[in-house]
Amino acid sequence: MMEKSLIILKPDVSARGVIGEIISRFEKVGLKIIAMKMIRSSLEIANIHYKKDDEWLMVVGKKLIKNQDLDSSKEDPMAHGQRICDSLARDLTTYPIVAMVLEGHNTINLVRKMVGEQSPENSAPGTIRGDYSQDTYVLANASDRPLINLVHASDSVETAKKEIDLWFKKDELIEWNKPDEVVHFRRHD
Repeated sequence: MMEKSLIILKPDVSARGVIGEIISRFEKVGLKIIAMKMIRSSLEIANIHYKKDDEWLMVVGKKLIKNQDLDSSKEDPMAHGQRICDSLARDLTTYPIVAMVLEGHNTINLVRKMVGEQSPENSAPGTIRGDYSQDTYVLANASDRPLINLVHASDSVETAKKEIDLWFKKDELIEWNKPDEVVHFRRHD
């Protein structure tokens, strides 16, 4: 079964000039690019992309309060969670990004393995975050900025559909057959 995933190469990827290196990793594993564009994200679209539900805001806000050793009786976890979302959205607008849609078998899981853990310090060598970033939550918090983890990848088929619809018009998705799909998936059509 073929799946689609939205990938965003975040501003640090374009600023550092490693766009091609990262895209080639997805191509080398056999994933098909069916849409890709370099854009400057508007704050409006970035805010929609990073809109989270109350449960997420609460969990992440509590984690930030704990990690920064703040007084939990005086802090609002929802406000801290929203502050993180706002910061992520602003950061997405700092330099151009590359948004793309990848298609293939088991794409969501494969891409997330390739990208690595959310925090680069926990990402294994050989993953994109493990190879191209050395950032930590401690440094990001001390610098009052989001974690530099370079790549966004959809976390589920449902999320991918919503994200793809946000970043791409239907006519920007190109359905095509890669010649190596016949060999890769033993298709004879």
